[in-house]
Amino acid sequence: MKFSLEKKVKKRRRKVRENRMPIYEYRCNRCNKEFSQLFFNPKGIGKIKCKYCKGRNLTKLLSSFSVHQTEESRLSSFDTSRPRSDEFYRDSRNIGLWAKKRMRELGADLGPKMDEIVEKGRTGKILEDYTK
Repeated sequence: MKFSLEKKVKKRRRKVRENRMPIYEYRCNRCNKEFSQLFFNPKGIGKIKCKYCKGRNLTKLLSSFSVHQTEESRLSSFDTSRPRSDEFYRDSRNIGLWAKKRMRELGADLGPKMDEIVEKGRTGKILEDYTK
């Protein structure tokens, strides 16, 4: 039974690997333009040509990526002494971050009430309490 299950898992992994449709980014060394290429079949990866000049002398580029942080990790790396621009506060996740970090530094704990206030500030609902 165990052997059969392992075989099925290996087969499934192979199938998933074969069904991937990777996107690669390249720079053409002939015309110096960059482009992305989606591959529906892994066999086509070696046959790529520049979209612009049809040259084959290409350099594979490292694709950009992003890293998502939890609020906890953002709080731990946040420096309250550094001034922030208006651009910083356009990202709603940053609203209340300074206050939370500063309270932590001072040893103050307002509990769930603080989280509620910050969440209202982030969603814009905080003004509802003052317009009534």
